[in-house]
Order: sequence, then C-alpha cells, then structure tokens
Amino acid sequence: MTTGIVLLNFGEPSEPDRDVVVDYLERIFFANMDIEGKETTEKEARARASKLAQRRAPGLMEEYEDIGGSPLYDHATTQASMLAAELDRRGYDVNTYYGMQYTEPFITDAVEQARADGVDHLVGLPIYPLCGPSTNVQSLDELDAALDEVGWDVPVDGLTGWHKHPGYTRCRIDNIRAFLDENDLSLGDGTQLVFSAHGTPQYYLDEGSRYEEYVEEFCGVVATALDAPDYALGYQNHENRDVEWTEPDVEEVIENVEADRVVVEPVSFMHEQSETLSELDVELREEAEAEGLDFYRVPIPYDDERFVGALADLVEPFVAGYDPSYAGLQQCKCRDVPGTMCLNAAHHDE
Repeated sequence: MTTGIVLLNFGEPSEPDRDVVVDYLERIFFANMDIEGKETTEKEARARASKLAQRRAPGLMEEYEDIGGSPLYDHATTQASMLAAELDRRGYDVNTYYGMQYTEPFITDAVEQARADGVDHLVGLPIYPLCGPSTNVQSLDELDAALDEVGWDVPVDGLTGWHKHPGYTRCRIDNIRAFLDENDLSLGDGTQLVFSAHGTPQYYLDEGSRYEEYVEEFCGVVATALDAPDYALGYQNHENRDVEWTEPDVEEVIENVEADRVVVEPVSFMHEQSETLSELDVELREEAEAEGLDFYRVPIPYDDERFVGALADLVEPFVAGYDPSYAGLQQCKCRDVPGTMCLNAAHHDE
C-alpha cells in the first residue's frame, strides 16, 4: 500500500500580482462568510466577498511588494520534501503533497496528483500548530470535498490538533533559546517575551472552538520552559469586517510593555509569510520603536529537522498501520468525523 501525505496549508501569493491577490482574498472572505452572522444567498455572499477583497487588496499588495512576495509556497515545498525523506529513512513507502486552501496548488490539485501517482491511502496533515475551525478543521473538510469533486473513493485519515507533541514543543523552545543566545539576550533582564498569535473571530470561540485555550496553554508551557513568567500574549487580528476578534491585539500589548526590548515569538505560524515578514517585522517593529523598545523577532523553524521529525511521528501510525492511540492520538472532538485524530481530545471534558 502506498500512502500519500497531503500537507494542508492556507496558501499565499508568491508574487504581488493584483489579480492573484484579489482572487485569493475573495476565496478567503467567501469561505468564512458565516462569521458575519447574516443569512445570504450564494450570489450575495460572493458579491460581499468581492467587495471586501477589493477593499483589502491595496494594503495587502503593498505588503507583498515590501517583502517581495510570500515565501510560504517555497517553505511548504521544503517541508513536504523533508517529510518524505524522513519517512523514507524510517522505511516507509510514502508520497508527500502540499495543497493550499486559497492559492495554487489547491487541495484538489494535490488530490488529483496523488490519484495519478497510484496512491491508495491518504493522510491529511494541516500545517497549523494550533487547531482552529478555519484552518485545521476546514482544510480537512476541503480535502474530503476535493475527493468528492474528483470522484475518488480512497481511504483517508486526518489529523487536527498537534501542538502538544513534545518534539514540536521542544523545537519551538530550543529555537527561541538559540535566538536569545545568538543576540546575547536574557529574558527578564529588561527583555520581555511577547507571543504573537494569529487572531480568530470571536464567532468561532462562541461556537465552541478551543483555539484561544490552545494558544494560552502552549504559550504557558513554552514560557515556563524558558523561565519567563512575565511573558505577554497578543493576537494579530485582521479586522476587515465588523466582527469581534480575540483580545488583546498584539499592538496593544506592545504599548503596555514595561521593558527595554521585546522578543516576539510568532507562535501560530510554521512558515514565514506576510503575517511575520510584514505585520511583525515592519508594522509591529514600528510600533515597538515608537514606544522606545528595541525589537527582536524569532524566526520560524520551518525547516528544522526536529519539526519535520514531529510531523513524521504524527503520521507514522497511519503509515505503519498501528493503533494511533499508541501515539496518544484520539478521535478529534473539534471535527467529529471518523478517522480524524488529534492530541487534544484526551484533555477535554466529555
């Protein structure tokens, strides 16, 4: 049996092409139209998505031009190649693919390539460390939809929440520690650790998402390991619609820091992209320097062998064919679909 691992990503335009950027934004706004809490027809929803995309596009275009386009695609390619090599080293016959939710190659493209390659078992692996409804859950839903679209009846397993994997946690801790050493910094000595997490609409939290809980939990563990009890946590919110988002905004956190410098850890991300290279390295840096703070930003360990090893650990039960519970995986409660497993379910109350 040949297993195909589909690494599921958000996607982002590699070049600042306006038509590509507008299409990208329209897909995002349409897919998440429910957060506005209004009953609309598909035609009305698409018109609304188009209006929002046209309004957001100029600012996003400026960001992409400043950073030279997003490197997310290249990072996803690297991760897929490294994961294939690691699983091959472990003795498994696998193919790896990457499918994007909102830019090419789409999840459907990955599915079609896997079928053409003769794969007879699929595993969906969202490359989002902290489980959310519009990322981990939705990307797996889109994988199922892609299979239906192409008419391919193939066994499929999925993973949602995996931030509790000890190898992944250790990777992020060591990555921060190495950055501190490289810059001759010591937390607590006039240096504030600030976690910056991708925000989410309050709508999803009200609907039962535990995303905020996962973020707080992970940041607490990492900060404890780094002996940084006075850390701060803020969210990168995208307030393109009149809806509530997670609080506090990371900009608000920066305004209230009482230190000489900040070390910002982009805890939600596993690729460098506009949210890190522009929102943090440019916009948040400006905010920090305006407050008289020296600004340091921890790079994403997207190609760290320990991170790839953690991904291999997560999919290994499905590739090898043994009970996923042996690796601590249980049926996901955020996505109650048979075959969807996670590391969070055991810690949730029934």
